Amino acid sequence: MRFRRNIERIGEVLGYELSKKLNYTTEKVTTPLGVKNVNLPDNEIVLCSILRAGLPLHDGLLNYFDDAENAFISAYRYHPNNSKDFEIIVEYFASPPIDNKTVLLIDPMLATGRSLVSVYSALKNYGTPKEIHIVSVIGSLDGIDYIKNHFPVNTSLWIADIDKDLNDKGYIIPGLGDAGDLAFGQKM
Repeated sequence: MRFRRNIERIGEVLGYELSKKLNYTTEKVTTPLGVKNVNLPDNEIVLCSILRAGLPLHDGLLNYFDDAENAFISAYRYHPNNSKDFEIIVEYFASPPIDNKTVLLIDPMLATGRSLVSVYSALKNYGTPKEIHIVSVIGSLDGIDYIKNHFPVNTSLWIADIDKDLNDKGYIIPGLGDAGDLAFGQKM
């Protein structure tokens, strides 16, 4: 639980920082004691998490963007015969339309960047976002470079920390380990 809660907290911090880059309109809000001008976001936000590891980070962002629509996608690495080579398998996707919306693409670990690129390819079937914000806890320099070359220019990266190296299987060193396993227990 401590791991899940800390990832949620990181989501809250990254969500707060990200909120500074959104567009706002000032509107009058009437309270029981008076009227106040309040800045309300113009962006139609869709939080899109990679299952299952992204769920605690998703919760942290949802604490700040509680009006957001939600999308969920499964993406995982498949290592045939436990080899160094792998492919990304995307099986499940549930999403509202994303045309002209602000999509927050949530994956706690940005190692090689291939999962995010596969997810983005699947996302394109649901429309073209106005802008994309990738939200991660830890990333590698290789992964960051990879997504820079595969995402459109209207993409921003929000990341809590960067580790330089990947091991021979493409996992972040030192990283965190398997974020899904640490949050929810080992897969069977």
